[in-house]
Amino acid sequence: MTGRERIEARIQGRPVDSLPLMPITMMFAADSIGVPYREYATDHRALAAAQLETAAKFDFDYVSVISDPAREASDLGAKIQWFDNQPPAIVESEALLSDKSSLARLRLPDMGGGRMLDRIEGVRLLARQTGASRIVEGWVEGPCAMAADLRGLNTLMLDLYDDEGFIIDLFEYAMAMEIEFARAQARDGATLIGIGDAAASLIGPRFYERFAQPYEQKMIRAIRGMGVPVRLHICGNTRKILAGMGKTGADIIDLDFLAPLGEGRAAMGESQILLGNMDPVRALRDGTRHAARKCDGDDALCPRPELSVAWPNTYCCIPSPARSFPISSSPLESSFPAAVVRRAADAASVSCREPFPSPRACVRRSAKRS
Repeated sequence: MTGRERIEARIQGRPVDSLPLMPITMMFAADSIGVPYREYATDHRALAAAQLETAAKFDFDYVSVISDPAREASDLGAKIQWFDNQPPAIVESEALLSDKSSLARLRLPDMGGGRMLDRIEGVRLLARQTGASRIVEGWVEGPCAMAADLRGLNTLMLDLYDDEGFIIDLFEYAMAMEIEFARAQARDGATLIGIGDAAASLIGPRFYERFAQPYEQKMIRAIRGMGVPVRLHICGNTRKILAGMGKTGADIIDLDFLAPLGEGRAAMGESQILLGNMDPVRALRDGTRHAARKCDGDDALCPRPELSVAWPNTYCCIPSPARSFPISSSPLESSFPAAVVRRAADAASVSCREPFPSPRACVRRSAKRS
């Protein structure tokens, strides 16, 4: 199977030959071709080259245009702080909507230029070069994350308590913009759309269910209506909002390493595809082969939220099913490096060469739990 066929089959509940490999690689990818991260984040040609090189080297099933959360805010006029070799940051102390009344005058961007167009062009280039064999993932900000980008995270926290009407207006604006951004990427070749809503992990279950989750749900419904599946990505400790995340309708839901997969499965049910959740630093960059193997009773292993730049030099042994190992259509987790899967009394053991040339060097053997 090609990577695209594998991911599409997994989403559709059909049998796959192995679990999809879908890591987030940003600084990791830029470092792999030796370009400064600022170039990666501002030039879609550098981003595409890095994604293609990394996917080919490690046999990933997809490529992605994710780079940073500041693209939309930048095109709207927010003040951005740039760095040579790390992602840009939105200057919260000078937030675009520090004055609430500015929202009424804020027009939706036309996406005819600027950083949003650069992302669309990245999708177009990746679709042309690898779209037949790999999923091309577009990316947009979620409603809570976009609201925090425009208003400032700390100020937004106060607004949640003080001004429900403004929160609704702001989330409506963010949702409308991101749906159109997703549409433009889907039109130019994205075969999966990721929604990054990191700020939603910080607002607590009451505000998540009142504000963020309903707008995530509406966004996801609109994007899926374009014929494109959706991946919901919320960094951080999401343990208290797992059930709500499972009700958004996302085809794939990411879990950070702080949220155990077992809890995600219990909260969301057997049919939800989960992508997660190995610690990319402690388990992969700084860990041992045995730490990388450890499941802690959960379903799968996967680095979250992004591979460490230093990871390729650590030669960790990571459980990964061989391409020839048959995987049924039961609701297993998509993961990177694709997973040790436990079901009932079954467990998995692994063997591998060390150092390994790619995440697929490890071979999964089914074994009974003693």
